[in-house]
Amino acid sequence: MNAQEMAEACAKAMWDLDTASQELGMRIERIAPGEAVLSMEITRAMSNGHGNCHGGYIFTLADSAFAFACNGYNQLTVAQGCSITYVNPGRIGDRLTAQARELSRRGRSGIYDISISNQNGDTIAEFRGLSRTVKGTHLPEPA
Repeated sequence: MNAQEMAEACAKAMWDLDTASQELGMRIERIAPGEAVLSMEITRAMSNGHGNCHGGYIFTLADSAFAFACNGYNQLTVAQGCSITYVNPGRIGDRLTAQARELSRRGRSGIYDISISNQNGDTIAEFRGLSRTVKGTHLPEPA
């Protein structure tokens, strides 16, 4: 299995168990080793007291893209830490896209940047995630 096939197989294994991302209507747009693109439409149920997208939903979309980007190597990988900076509000009806890319992966630690934009290409937020591999795999180990 090559690196692209591995990333796709790990994403499928994770997606099948990822009820949160599925129930929020997220879609996996693209998967590659160390990369993931996920999108989600902002619904009225996701609005805050200002009539914009609640920041927690933007964070969740970014966090899901982060998870799929760092879990493509058949090693269980979790978030060690993360931060988000909100740049513009997401609006009801927007389709937000989170593009995650790996900056560094050494030993058990990784650094990932996730940029969230709307359908017009406007930046909504920037997220940085620090990952840590733990025991276990997504796919059975070859004999």
